[in-house]
Amino acid sequence: MKKILPGLLSLMLALAFVGCGNTETPVSEESSSVSSEAVSSESSESVEAVVSSETEAGSEETEETTETTGVMSFAEYEAAELDTEVTVETYVQAKQSWWDNKATVYGQSEEGAIFMYNMVCSEEDYEKLLPGTKIRVNGFKSAWEGEVEIIDATFEILEGNFIAQATDVTALLGTEELIAHQNEFVSFKDMTIVAKKDKDDNDAAFLYNWDGSGSEGNDLYFDAAVGDAVYSFTVESYLYGPGTDVYETVKTLNIGDVVDMEGFLYWYQGANPHITSVTVK
Repeated sequence: MKKILPGLLSLMLALAFVGCGNTETPVSEESSSVSSEAVSSESSESVEAVVSSETEAGSEETEETTETTGVMSFAEYEAAELDTEVTVETYVQAKQSWWDNKATVYGQSEEGAIFMYNMVCSEEDYEKLLPGTKIRVNGFKSAWEGEVEIIDATFEILEGNFIAQATDVTALLGTEELIAHQNEFVSFKDMTIVAKKDKDDNDAAFLYNWDGSGSEGNDLYFDAAVGDAVYSFTVESYLYGPGTDVYETVKTLNIGDVVDMEGFLYWYQGANPHITSVTVK
């Protein structure tokens, strides 16, 4: 009996320990599972929050960038009221002048042409404005004697390059359609040089200044005809002065010469093309 009782007691104790072990294991696994699911849920929510935050931030940044630049298409620029602020992107075609940290520039893109008068510009930056250079310009749309332009402007140089080809507008001379090409790089074909009267009422192929009152270094004025219609043209000395091909060629013109010309369709109380090249035929 002494040997059986201790055996029974040992067996009962063993069963008790086994029972305790079985009871603890499921509790531990359940707790681990619940903890893992909670962590997974929290991590997923955190990732979604970060993605959502980044998306919203990116969207806000894009909207802010668009609003900040405010670049107009050429059509929007044309539709803008005078004396309103405008921002456009264009390409330098020619530099007319620089003084007192201000630059006057002809610009043109595939959409249309813009004249920029007295933009704020250092001499160093002026040297960078080579033909074809892309710039973003912010200023005010204005008009003077029919010439629509941007004044009080600043600019920045951008990546890009474009050189405009001359558009033949000979057939549009004297028509209302010509003004649609204002400030563009244009050409005139088969024009005949006709006489202008100088200050002494003598015939001349060209004059220094519009009335003949100037001298070497001033603008050159000359007339050319298509049929019976006569039109006036100018070599702007700030744009192409003494020593340039066009300035020297015009000085050698004779009445009756037939010429092809290229230049910018500036406007002053009507068409006043600033000629950049003349070819005698």
